[in-house]
Amino acid sequence: MQKKINGYLKILIIMDPGIMIPLKGYGGHERLVEMFAKEYHKMGHQVHLLVTTGSRVAGCIVHDFGKEGFPPKKSDARMAIPVAWKFLWAHRDEFDLVHNFGRLVYLLAILNHPIKKIMTYGREISPRNIRYINKLPNKNIVFTGCSNNLISRGAVSGKWQVVYNAINFSNYTVTENLPDDAPLIFLGRIEKVKGCHTAIAIAKATNNNLIIAGNISPLPDEAEYFKNEVEPLIDGVQIKYIGQVNDEQKNEWLGKSKALLFPIEWNEPFGIVMIEAMACGTPVIAFKKGSVDEVIEEGVTGFKTNNSEEMRMAVNNIASINRTACRMAASKRFDVTVIAAQYLGL
Repeated sequence: MQKKINGYLKILIIMDPGIMIPLKGYGGHERLVEMFAKEYHKMGHQVHLLVTTGSRVAGCIVHDFGKEGFPPKKSDARMAIPVAWKFLWAHRDEFDLVHNFGRLVYLLAILNHPIKKIMTYGREISPRNIRYINKLPNKNIVFTGCSNNLISRGAVSGKWQVVYNAINFSNYTVTENLPDDAPLIFLGRIEKVKGCHTAIAIAKATNNNLIIAGNISPLPDEAEYFKNEVEPLIDGVQIKYIGQVNDEQKNEWLGKSKALLFPIEWNEPFGIVMIEAMACGTPVIAFKKGSVDEVIEEGVTGFKTNNSEEMRMAVNNIASINRTACRMAASKRFDVTVIAAQYLGL
């Protein structure tokens, strides 16, 4: 049995199979898994990962777990469950902590074992699953959600903690001063609930240019939305669409924009793009839904608005925010060093 050595932990991180790490494209939770694995390793801990076959994370030990392919086939997703159970049971006495970013069902194999367990939610929480788990004998399990708003909608019982999402602020560069004609930006998957059409309307109403960056959803309804409500308004001059962007391009475009518009029409659990913008010193102007009220510090890292009229007013007041102070305030709350310590503090 090899566990805690010289005060450092032996940690296992789990993620649903389907997307390989390092990422080649889309992958929200996988991006977090890779980042926390590297940070835990940097802190001196021994890190193992149970993730998609073929994945690699520098300094960590990777155990293969299911095929690449997103979204995964239902049969592959089902087959992953007994694989996780077998692995966890076989190694139940070897780890100090199991940090699960995948399906709750994986933890059934060690639910009543003394090993410490963190079950992290970044998507909607199923109250039924939580009620079922809490009826079973269990030990040392903490549930975390990426916002109070998310937890309030799904948590029913058990030990819950809010631990916000994070980014590595060292990967982003603050741009302190911008010209008056710097554009606004909308960055995210182009779906109706993300509010790209509203961002266009706000840019036009405030006589600003708008950069639209992100992938077009392949879902039929969303493809129709783009075709009918977004594409006709893209003129290549005031309203520009630059497609999907990688991390380097994201840093560049966020940095040269005066504000990120985040006019969501749903209760988004977190919205990592908000803190990516803040890391570049770019304030966020958002509709107050989901986690927005928790993430944005009013007048420091952005503005929280209730409707399009308030959003237009906020755009006209954006120069009142100091971009360096915006980044500093956000880094104290959302940098990976801060959030990793919060997780291990549990």
